[in-house]
Amino acid sequence: MKTIGLISDTHNFLDDAVFRHFDNCDEIWHAGDFGSAKVATQLQDFRPLLGVYGNIDGYDIRCHFSKTLEWRCEEVNVMMTHIGGRPGNYSPDAKKMILEKKPGLFICGHSHILRIQYDEAFKCLYMNPGAAGKQGWHKVRTLVRFKVDGAEMRDCEVIELGNRSAGAI
Repeated sequence: MKTIGLISDTHNFLDDAVFRHFDNCDEIWHAGDFGSAKVATQLQDFRPLLGVYGNIDGYDIRCHFSKTLEWRCEEVNVMMTHIGGRPGNYSPDAKKMILEKKPGLFICGHSHILRIQYDEAFKCLYMNPGAAGKQGWHKVRTLVRFKVDGAEMRDCEVIELGNRSAGAI
């Protein structure tokens, strides 16, 4: 069993509370728009990090992270990309990847809209952790923490970090 901390759209702001909320996590997964290599380094120094680059990320991130990542966590095939859309309205690239690879868990960021939903059409769990940074139109900064236990994803928790305009809590 692994406990996962899922984060996205930090946009060069990493709230100190992230480390407290992810303290019991085995891995951190970042769904893009780190904003700077400093954010990636802070997360990597804390826990093993898997991530993808987002549309705002420059060479300092793109040279270390790919656009799309596929891996197996426990018995779950995971696929992550930054711009993926959502169930019923996936981006063309994401829809093609989901159809070809058939992940059990599909993760993306970009929208700044937190959403966790089982996609019956593609038989996979969709996760977007919302945005943890201060840039964007979202009102509340969010993270997700969950467990992967064999083929099961469970104990999913949505963590609110406070208002977008507020500092660390």
